[in-house]
Amino acid sequence: MVKKLPTRNELMDPTIEAIRQLGGSANTDEIYEKIVENLNLSDSLLEIINGKTGQSDLKYNLAWVRTMLKNQGVISNVGKGIWVLKSINSNYNKKSNISKIKETEEEVEDSEKWKRNALKIITEKMSPSAFERLIQRVLRETGFIQVEIKGKSGDGGIDGIGIAKINGILSFHIIFQCKRIKGKVPCSEIRDFRGAMVGRTDKGLFITTGTFTRDAIREANRDGAPSIDLIDGEKLVEKLKELKLGIKTELKEQIDIDEKWFKNF
Repeated sequence: MVKKLPTRNELMDPTIEAIRQLGGSANTDEIYEKIVENLNLSDSLLEIINGKTGQSDLKYNLAWVRTMLKNQGVISNVGKGIWVLKSINSNYNKKSNISKIKETEEEVEDSEKWKRNALKIITEKMSPSAFERLIQRVLRETGFIQVEIKGKSGDGGIDGIGIAKINGILSFHIIFQCKRIKGKVPCSEIRDFRGAMVGRTDKGLFITTGTFTRDAIREANRDGAPSIDLIDGEKLVEKLKELKLGIKTELKEQIDIDEKWFKNF
């Protein structure tokens, strides 16, 4: 088992290999899990937190690696966290020049900065009840109906209920818990939440502004138990951005002059 986290350069080949093993395309979570599996990284390494970003060191470094590989033309981002190898035999320049490294640093920092700022507003400036209403709005915007906030504590961690609709035909009841914290949700809270689900629903949703421990993730996906979907802080603000709820994106106009076009006259 690896005793220390690989450096960014040491994560380049594993990232390409992970995408290759996943069929040449994969989402961010799939790449992460495949690298963890291939490198046999321990839970203690995965839970090392980057003091600057508040997320795991590995996830931050992998974001840097993906951006560097994208800037070198090895992979492309086709939207919603999907990464594709431009060639199944893709390779890269291991001796990246200073300008490429600086460009990557700036791009990753810009990407992470807005997430940190959004989470800071949610965790520090929103009241618990306001946060619950925000989650209610997010669920409605994503197709849930009859979303109700319980508004009472002492109900086994259940903050609300709703009905998820699939293509307007199928539907199933879910219960959800939303936790506005900066730290990690432990395995025990997932177990307690699942206990509250018994006899009410077979599907749960746990949303936090923080992160989940590896044991919590395993517990949520444990075989033979009702499944619990997990949404951490990073995924939450990305969903807010996608839904344009409190987070706006501006596209800068890029003007290119086609010199050849003028030569036609």
